[in-house]
Amino acid sequence: MILDFLAAKRREPAECVIRVGNSGEEIADLYPFLVEVTVDAGRAEPAVATLTFESRRDGQGRWLIQDDGRLAPWEPVVIEAVFGSATEEVMRGYIREVRADYPEDPGAARVTVECRDDSLALDREHVREVWGGDAPTTDQVIVTTILGKYGLAPDQDNGAGLTGLVLNQDGTDIDFLRRRAEANGYDLIFRGGMAYFGPLRLDAEPQATIMVHAGEGTNAFRFSVRDDGHQADRVAFDRAETRGSGTVSETVDPDLPLLGNEAAGLAGGGLPEFAWRMSRQGGMDEDEWRARAVRRANDLSLKVKGEGELDGSLYGHVLRAGEPVGVDGVGERYGGIWFVDTVSHRFSNEGYRQSFTLLRNAYGDNLGSGAGGVLAGVLGG
Repeated sequence: MILDFLAAKRREPAECVIRVGNSGEEIADLYPFLVEVTVDAGRAEPAVATLTFESRRDGQGRWLIQDDGRLAPWEPVVIEAVFGSATEEVMRGYIREVRADYPEDPGAARVTVECRDDSLALDREHVREVWGGDAPTTDQVIVTTILGKYGLAPDQDNGAGLTGLVLNQDGTDIDFLRRRAEANGYDLIFRGGMAYFGPLRLDAEPQATIMVHAGEGTNAFRFSVRDDGHQADRVAFDRAETRGSGTVSETVDPDLPLLGNEAAGLAGGGLPEFAWRMSRQGGMDEDEWRARAVRRANDLSLKVKGEGELDGSLYGHVLRAGEPVGVDGVGERYGGIWFVDTVSHRFSNEGYRQSFTLLRNAYGDNLGSGAGGVLAGVLGG
């Protein structure tokens, strides 16, 4: 196991556990050769893990890592973080690629194992299928059916999606599901053997609070904010008239709950409304077109961006993309609930670090005394 060697009060060092194969065997005997583990996770792309090993050759000429046999393409892999008696999953999926490097110096030989999340299994076969050919179907049926082919389950919080669908699939299952997520303005996130197919979860229970400049309660190495006012407040698009063959302009507002007390970025100084116009695309019905416009308005409303790095051992949790998190210690304006966009996990001899990007659509410290409050950041939640 890779330990966080940095010493501090109240620290419970984070350990990285890697399990490989259908049996979920822990590769503990390979840990002495493990140099680094990184996992990049976010809402827009599949999670990718990279395992870097040193390799040595034994007296019979056998290389200890690449000749082991367990680290092979398409072997299932689960990466976990262990905090004392608590274990949290960082990523699960499959080994996609193994690279062995043999430089001039044999002592510098490396093996790099790249893994992708469970969505990789959906990216193998080109599928041609008509959905709703006998009777119109729904996104909920499509998602559940496709996931079931791979032993995956829909998240219990999944959205219903669009209904009355007759669709032609001509591509891999993952490409098709991503297009359906875009058509609904949804996130598509694979985690824990499930897939979340639904709207942005800004109103979910906040994760343990990120503590900045909080004395002994601090768990963040750094945090910075970029407040970009040059993003539109609304989205305009042209839709077909109810009667006739013409078009009319429609404007939609974001429909996300506010992560604070005051909406961010509304035009001031007597300036006119700041609206962004979407270009019309063919082949979309009005429901899909409106869903895409609302999603674009929601994305634009997240004008405030945060970036920083956590001491994973002091934080005591795996920060998850696509869910809210509290930030405390950065003042009244920028303190409060944020939305996690991406997280990069890194286990090494320097410890467990989590680099993150956050988004927010409001100002004002709205942290309470519950799960997202200060005690949650210190004691966990």
